[in-house]
Amino acid sequence: MPQTIYVLNGPNLNLLGTREPAIYGHATLADVERLCAETASSVGVTAVCRQSNHEGQLIDWIHEARDKQVSGIVINAGAYTHTSIALHDALVGVQIPTVEVHVSNVFAREDFRHHSFIAKAAFASLCGFGIDGYRLAITGLAAKISASSKS
Repeated sequence: MPQTIYVLNGPNLNLLGTREPAIYGHATLADVERLCAETASSVGVTAVCRQSNHEGQLIDWIHEARDKQVSGIVINAGAYTHTSIALHDALVGVQIPTVEVHVSNVFAREDFRHHSFIAKAAFASLCGFGIDGYRLAITGLAAKISASSKS
């Protein structure tokens, strides 16, 4: 049975494809989820994709990941990246390998986007690759999980 990873998307990511396409592109959240499912399958894991505009729901899914023995998490916390100590604490608390991903290059944007509470709880962060960042995150996460299971 393949290992499961969670792909968690935070606030406003349901607007992908229509929200500021010059920054985020024209791909929709459905496109992201399709890419994640295909990539996960190609590396031998199963992706469960979820999106919420609510911080508490994201935290509940992170806790659920521990309870269900999920092997890894890919998270795009959206604006919560820059504000949520609670998401940081949840990720640290569950001790599940996590990759942070952002569609845009947050470091080429407003100064407030240059700080990430999530990055401190993740083993890797990706930004600026568009939705292809999810493919890279899942591929890297699968490699990390595989390496951990062999040691």
